Amino acid sequence: MVMSTVMTVRSLIQAAITLAGSEAKLGDACGVSQSAIWKAKKAGRVSGELAVRIDRATDGAIPKHRLRPDLWEPPASGPAEAHGVAA
Repeated sequence: MVMSTVMTVRSLIQAAITLAGSEAKLGDACGVSQSAIWKAKKAGRVSGELAVRIDRATDGAIPKHRLRPDLWEPPASGPAEAHGVAA
């Protein structure tokens, strides 16, 4: 994994921790331990499953495609979506 990707994932995990209030609270919201959150942040990598859980726990503020761009592409943004209109 490229160093900039590791740093990006670390900062995204930190943002999720900040939104949740603590590593323990994020862990609770994701159904994992505080140490699992700490380890993911230290490694700068999350499993696909944890990426989905963080996405859900943060109501999409930290999207899974940013945590694991190798697994998910960003959502397509077309003219209808840009204006908030469902296609």
